[in-house]
Amino acid sequence: MKSNQIPERLSAMRKFMEAKKLDAFIIPSTDPHLSEYPPKSWESRKWISGFTGSAGTAVVTKDKAGVWTDSRYFLQAGEQLAGTGFDLYKMGVAGTPDMIDWIVEQVGKGGKVGIDGLVYAASEAKKIKQKLAAKEIKLETKYDPFKKIWKDQPEVPKNAIFTLPEEISGESAKSKIKRIVEELKKHDADGIIIATLDAVAWTFNIRGNDVEYNPVAVAYGYISKKESVLFIDPDKLTDEAKQELKSEGVKLADYGKIFDYVKKLPAKSTVCVTGNKINYTLLKELSTTCNVVDVPFSPVDLMKSVKNETELKGFRNAMVKDGVALVKFYRWMEEALPNGEVTELTIAEKLREYRSQQDKYVGESFGTIAGYAGHGAIIHYSATEESCSKVEQKGLVLIDSGAQYIDGTTDITRTWAVGETTEQMRADYTNVLKGHIGVAMAIYPEGTRGSQLDVLARKALWDNCQTYWHGTGHGIGHFLNVHEGPQNIRLEENPTTLQIGMVTSNEPGVYRADEYGIRTENLVVTQEYKKTENFGTFYNFETITLCHIDTKPIEKSLMTDKEIEWLNNYHQMVYDKLQIHLTDEEKAWLKEKTKEI
Repeated sequence: MKSNQIPERLSAMRKFMEAKKLDAFIIPSTDPHLSEYPPKSWESRKWISGFTGSAGTAVVTKDKAGVWTDSRYFLQAGEQLAGTGFDLYKMGVAGTPDMIDWIVEQVGKGGKVGIDGLVYAASEAKKIKQKLAAKEIKLETKYDPFKKIWKDQPEVPKNAIFTLPEEISGESAKSKIKRIVEELKKHDADGIIIATLDAVAWTFNIRGNDVEYNPVAVAYGYISKKESVLFIDPDKLTDEAKQELKSEGVKLADYGKIFDYVKKLPAKSTVCVTGNKINYTLLKELSTTCNVVDVPFSPVDLMKSVKNETELKGFRNAMVKDGVALVKFYRWMEEALPNGEVTELTIAEKLREYRSQQDKYVGESFGTIAGYAGHGAIIHYSATEESCSKVEQKGLVLIDSGAQYIDGTTDITRTWAVGETTEQMRADYTNVLKGHIGVAMAIYPEGTRGSQLDVLARKALWDNCQTYWHGTGHGIGHFLNVHEGPQNIRLEENPTTLQIGMVTSNEPGVYRADEYGIRTENLVVTQEYKKTENFGTFYNFETITLCHIDTKPIEKSLMTDKEIEWLNNYHQMVYDKLQIHLTDEEKAWLKEKTKEI
């Protein structure tokens, strides 16, 4: 991107604002479906600011501009925003103004602030409207400046979708729809709008490639006892997909018709929505004719998060394939290191190469994060030709990567000692591993929330006055988004309990700026552990990721006997499940890597 492009774009935005009599405009990172990774046509915040991180909000006023983002992106945003006319505002850091307070200060009483209600979560837009109204500032939600100022804005994707057979999904769309209708009765609702792309994909058993890394397609859904409708561009439908969907009782309508459809719903219909999962414009349209039940978590998301036996079998198959690819990759890295052939970019290339050789491989589940030395401390670091480091034979390299297979999604982080390590590195590495094992070994009663387990991941770090600022675990979709809810494991309270069949990541870490980062991540499945007579049912986790953990940087004296036993058992499982798929040389190599400590 040319350095002068951003100031030019800012100027175009200000001219638009002037024409519409707006004093400020807020640009989020999302699309009409509130996606974490939007299709390129909706990457407006990235286009206007030049900051390419996946999370952040830009604000433009008459004479100032800023981007608010979290600690994962401070370093990246600082570099990318330099000289653009946008200032970086570090969320969560003392002294950083709240975005709305800052806007109020810039705009003043009687001012007017704009957002595009189509790409703003309804719950968030309502909060902003309320805060601004208290200061006698109006929120205008009808403008999309990018249609006018983004001259070469990409079109909304028209890629063909495909349906997922029941032998992969484990349940027909017809059966899922029936279960959703049953759930609606609990909320006294007649229907539900499904706006997020992963929920639409799961409900109708469809997949697509409209978004990088996430196998989803741009569409909306509406489910009711009377009918089920998929709103999708007809160009995306093959004859086969049309036939399959119709056979499941699904009606098809053009993508843009969702607004007309909700306008024509019977008066006083009760429609279920989730405020942070539906855009403001659509909810506003719906509210003019219907009663709205706003539930904190979509019943569809909760159903999607609990994997059936077929999905879990697919996950386990995917882990074997991923494990085989990772054996090949780490053997390559070990051999290539002394020759100076390993860089952050070649790591990503080789991971793709070895994974692509596996059955049912579709692509990466996110862009590989390979950070050597100080780059490992940048939590969502993405190497470029300009920033790429050569991996030397000293210190640590952090590699976070994943794949999409038709039968499952993977997400794994390992930190490797690529040469000599310091005492501090080894202590940090071991304390992160202790936290990982603490979660992996957890036994907890039915009804436990992720926030109640989070301390297990942090205890060894807290004992040393250390911590990390990201969550410990997120849900994983089945051949879907690598980040999904509603469950998670993190410090912040989340009322969703961990339920049998949920697949969640376990990924504590520690980061020393400009020195190194350490993270160890496996995926775990919630399962029943034991039913008791007096204390109810207890759950634990099954670890399903199959890749050895580097034992070279472990400070064994810091580990308990139980932790050592867990690691040795895990390594035995990794070897047992992978060895039948390996050559004799690979088998011998893995045997050495998984030997008891």
